[in-house]
Parts: sequence; C-alpha cells; structure tokens
Amino acid sequence: MLHTRTTPAARRRALRERLASGRLLRMPGAISPYSARLIQEAGFEAVYLSGAVLAADLALPDIGLTTSAEVAARAQQVTRVTDLPVLVDADTGFGEPMNAARTLQLMEDAGLAGLHLEDQVNPKRCGHLDGKGVVPREEMVRRLRAAACARRDPDFLLMARTDARAVEGLAAAIDRAKAYVDAGAEAIFPEALAGEAEFEAFRRAVDVPLLANMTEFGKGRLLDARTLEDLGYNIALYPVTLFRLAMGAIEDGLRTLAAEGTQQSLLPRMQTRSRLYEVLGYEDYGAFDSTVSDFTLPPGN
Repeated sequence: MLHTRTTPAARRRALRERLASGRLLRMPGAISPYSARLIQEAGFEAVYLSGAVLAADLALPDIGLTTSAEVAARAQQVTRVTDLPVLVDADTGFGEPMNAARTLQLMEDAGLAGLHLEDQVNPKRCGHLDGKGVVPREEMVRRLRAAACARRDPDFLLMARTDARAVEGLAAAIDRAKAYVDAGAEAIFPEALAGEAEFEAFRRAVDVPLLANMTEFGKGRLLDARTLEDLGYNIALYPVTLFRLAMGAIEDGLRTLAAEGTQQSLLPRMQTRSRLYEVLGYEDYGAFDSTVSDFTLPPGN
C-alpha cells in the first residue's frame, strides 16, 4: 500500500544477487507504475523502463527527445510502487560525459537498481533500425568513466549498451564491450545481434553479465528463455511487449466502439472493476485509514 516495502539499497543488492545466480532473469518493460505492479504480481523478479516506451507514451519518436528529468520522474513513480529492482534505459546519458554523470545520480535518487548507457550518436534511434551511428570508442569510454565516478552507491548497476554490431561488425562490438568493462561497466547489452551464433560468440568473449534484447519486429529471431539460459545470458529483456499489447488492444477497442456505438461486446476483454481494486489494494487503504483515524483521546486531552 502507498509505497514499496523495500529500500533502493535492498533492491540493488537483489538485482546483483539475481545476476550472480546463474539463472536467466526475465525482465518485462513497464508502461506505467500500475503495469509494474502487475509485473510483480505475475511473478517476475525485475522490471525494465524503456526509453522507447517513455518516448512513445509522450507521442515522441525514440530519437533522444526525452530528457533525463522526464526519465527520472517516471522512474521514481515506478520504483514507488514495486518491490522489484528496476533497470532503466538512460539512452546516451543525455549529453556529454558530465551529463552522463549527473544522469546516473538522478537515477540513483529515483530509487532505481541500475541503468544502461549506449554508444550511439545523437540523435539516436531504435537499435533495430538501419542508419545508426556510434561515437568513437574513446568517447563512450569517457562517458562510462564519468558515470562510474559519479556513482555513490556501489551496488547501483552500471551497464553499457553497444550498437556497434550493425555499424562496425561483431568483432568491433566485442572489442568495444571489453573496453567498456575496463572503463567501469559491470554488464553489457549487445544490441541487434544477428542470431544464436553471435549471442554465443559474445558470451565466449565477454566475462560479465550479458543482456539479450528480445524486442518484437527486430533484427533477430525471438529466442525463448531456455535457449538464452543455455547460451549463458543473464537477462532476457522484453522492453516494448506490454506497450504493444496495450496499444493494440486500445486500437481494437476504439474501432469496435466507433463501429458498434457501444462497448458492450468489449466487456469480456476488459479488466474488471473488482480486479482493478484488488491490484490497487483498496481494502488495505480502508483498513489503514481506520487504524490511524478510529481512536478516542483520553480524558483531559
């Protein structure tokens, strides 16, 4: 009720423990605080906040138009309501290395368990689109070093994403990943790998936790959890899945409402009022209010 029952420090330790467990950590992307609570209820062990989802929710393309303050504000709303560790997409750090350092501290303050920074140039774009550009390796190294130096909680996870596979090839992407680890990155997000062989090659070459991005309609085939675990990956990311499901349902509902003039046929597809109240914990709020307001003062007070 009201707030998470865990502290940011505890959630950061939990994320690190799960990454060290040898089990694949499946991480759906939340589209709102409410959806983060549903992710927790469904039994998942971590939540992701996608920059693409936040941009789309603001009716913006994912080309670096959102700000660090907007991302931190949404992150704080999500971390308030879930007991799970939350990893956030911090794009390129929203500027120069000093901006990346400030971004990391903003995300720490928002209660997150970690973030990832990427090596794209601005304006950035979705990692599964053609025409991407990456900054020189040395520039990304400075970005990561600045973020690592700014970190106040050593348990806050600093992850580096590289988009170099589509621009410079697999070998260059692996070389970049190694340099990023040397610069302070504790996990690597290799974006837009072309298939299982490339996932396997990355795993053999890089000895830190690895994230596999299982975004829909992307460059590669969607791999199931068993395959990713067998390949030695630590995180399976589903960044935009819930957003696409929700927006598809909204579009279908609007077409039905426009065509039929009533939502009656849509009722079986809706979350019921009772389920909504269950997720929100209405009864808990009522019980809590009774405990703080249902009292009498002793005589003379």
